[in-house]
Amino acid sequence: MDIRQLKYFLAVVDHGGFTRAAEHLLVAQPSLSQTIKGLERDLKIPLFHRIGRQVVLSEAGQKLVGPARVLIRDLDTARTAVDELRGVRSGRLDVVAMPSPGIEPLTSMIATYAKTHPSVTVNVEAAFTTDEVTEAVRSGSTEIGILGSDRPFRSAEVDVMHLEEQPLVLVVNPMADTFRAGESVRREDLEEHRVVVSQRGSLMRWLIDDTLANGVQVEIAAEVAHRTSVLPLVLAGVGHAVLPSSWSPLARQMGLRVARIEPVTVLHIALLSRPTHLTPAARAFLEASAGSTAAWTRPS
Repeated sequence: MDIRQLKYFLAVVDHGGFTRAAEHLLVAQPSLSQTIKGLERDLKIPLFHRIGRQVVLSEAGQKLVGPARVLIRDLDTARTAVDELRGVRSGRLDVVAMPSPGIEPLTSMIATYAKTHPSVTVNVEAAFTTDEVTEAVRSGSTEIGILGSDRPFRSAEVDVMHLEEQPLVLVVNPMADTFRAGESVRREDLEEHRVVVSQRGSLMRWLIDDTLANGVQVEIAAEVAHRTSVLPLVLAGVGHAVLPSSWSPLARQMGLRVARIEPVTVLHIALLSRPTHLTPAARAFLEASAGSTAAWTRPS
């Protein structure tokens, strides 16, 4: 088993098959297939189930994905460390983020980081639950994770840096702004109002469900999986929306009114990283992030 075999194996996993993986690697498909077969011979077990033109990971293949990513990333770390001694400051930083912290504070963090590390490419993938973010960091498929949770996040598997708290706000439908003047609204003020919500599992949806459970008659006008659809729907007059305060600047730029919701509910934002074997690019990102907070917890 060698690094080239593992890179080819992960390419098939990441691109969903041999054809696209070969195109990505710029190699002939027969060469890729032979390399994977060689890896399977070395390990004495199939890594893929071949169903027609499709391939599905076997149980052994599923178990290999995480260690293979860690091994390749550790090799990249070693190469980058040597490159830095020669004055080379390039590379790639892999980040996974949930939607709201992906707006802020991630935007400001990347902007600050890019000023001091302009040759590093930051690749941001999407995740939608705290478990997805934690697993991506723990398995080594990414180095940095940014998540939002309904309470301060803790983990026994990864390092956690607490970044900030974002209060939930109401982005007001301009065609149904019957609320009293001021910077805040109460939950009961939503009586008989229409709202745009995200799917269950988010803190924002919980607030609406909790408001309904307390007897306030709120009408759900639209339920959307893509958080980027929320503000356009509000602007179109479909309904109000509950969002973390990170969305406020974008909402105001669109001409929408933003009001604090009483009582205050906050989304806790945290940054996750592996405890060891980070690339220099990731360590520099953590150092830049730690400049604004010292709230670290480490796995026990």
